[in-house]
Amino acid sequence: MNYLKEERLNALAAEYVVGTLRGKARTRYQKLMMQYQAVSDATAQWEQYLTGFAETLPPVTPPANVWESIQIKLGHKAANDAGIATGVNTPSDSGQVLDFEKEKQKRWKNLSFLSTAATLVLAVLLFVMQPIPAPEVSHIAVVNNADNTPLWVIEVSDETMNVKVTDAFVALADKDYELWMVPANGEAPISLGLMPEANGDTRVTPDILLSQSIAALAVSLEAPGGSVTGAPTEVLYIAPIVSV
Repeated sequence: MNYLKEERLNALAAEYVVGTLRGKARTRYQKLMMQYQAVSDATAQWEQYLTGFAETLPPVTPPANVWESIQIKLGHKAANDAGIATGVNTPSDSGQVLDFEKEKQKRWKNLSFLSTAATLVLAVLLFVMQPIPAPEVSHIAVVNNADNTPLWVIEVSDETMNVKVTDAFVALADKDYELWMVPANGEAPISLGLMPEANGDTRVTPDILLSQSIAALAVSLEAPGGSVTGAPTEVLYIAPIVSV
């Protein structure tokens, strides 16, 4: 089993932090934390997510007889010293036992509620953290300079057109670069907007880019703001666009 797969790792980390991962599975997960940094990071992330939830829970002070019962079970205190009946209960003892049982039932109800709440939070967080699938790239074009060095890489999907700028690109202070689609039917080039000067430029794919046969993409040098005539002023680069 590939424990490092993102969906599975998130589920295991969340269960570990909440406390529902137990026994051999919990021991195995602890070994994974020591072996893989990704597992440790995922665990720390889930601890951070759930810390805020834990801080919203009101503190509950247990009754004194609960603490006495714990001390007896640990061997730190004798049952007779704690006033717990070993044979016959006095009326006072019976009242304490009833109170203890009521408190025990209340505590289990609270634990059940917290477990349910934690499960709901876990389900919501797992849903929120599901990675959004990236649009599948259908076409790609690489715009090279005269030295055949890539300047821009253009990835096109049905939804987005992503333009990545390489380190070889050098911007000009008084000029802009504009991207054009060259139709295969010989019609005039169609502007697709200015080229970015830095990475992170993702646009909605122009409908015309998907609806027509394309001979190539072209980049022209223009005055600031782009062509004022609706046609390329000085075409510098032409790049074929290929399907992938």
